[in-house]
Amino acid sequence: MKISYFKRFKMEIDLADLPPVPALPAGFSFVGWDESLLELHAEVKFCCFQDEIDGTVFPNLSTRAGCSRLMTAIRRKPGFLADATWLLACPDGYCGTVQGVHDRTLRMGAIQNLGITPAYRGHGLGTILLRQALEGFRLHGLGRAYLEVTAQNDAAIHLYRRLGFRCRKTVYKAVECAGAAPSI
Repeated sequence: MKISYFKRFKMEIDLADLPPVPALPAGFSFVGWDESLLELHAEVKFCCFQDEIDGTVFPNLSTRAGCSRLMTAIRRKPGFLADATWLLACPDGYCGTVQGVHDRTLRMGAIQNLGITPAYRGHGLGTILLRQALEGFRLHGLGRAYLEVTAQNDAAIHLYRRLGFRCRKTVYKAVECAGAAPSI
């Protein structure tokens, strides 16, 4: 096994002047958090990340069982926020997921694993889903939020910058990869 290092950006946004959450297209709806939806969040997360760079950086994202463990861990975090955790329903079932956690150490909202399934990307749904989660943080009195994104994920970085996120820190994640060359 070789170690590869993946560059990641920690990005932050001020929640004070967020515009209203955009309307969803016809046939789409938000589904708020409910304990019975944990495995559904995990399944949608798997569909979003299984063949993406983050499935390599975070191996849990590349398997159904790993996504289930990850969702359980997120739900058990002391700062888990139901109002910042959403599924996105679509005509074919579900096409997006996001989880939000109140990082009490930093006193900020933390976006966890925003994902849109491949068939539904490029239609602005990630923007709307992210805005819905950020609104949940704002409603809980949080003034700022952050997320981390892999530097190779150009589409996500473009989305986050367009919404007002700014890079605050660069970190490197070491990952054991069979025969992989470093990805810095």
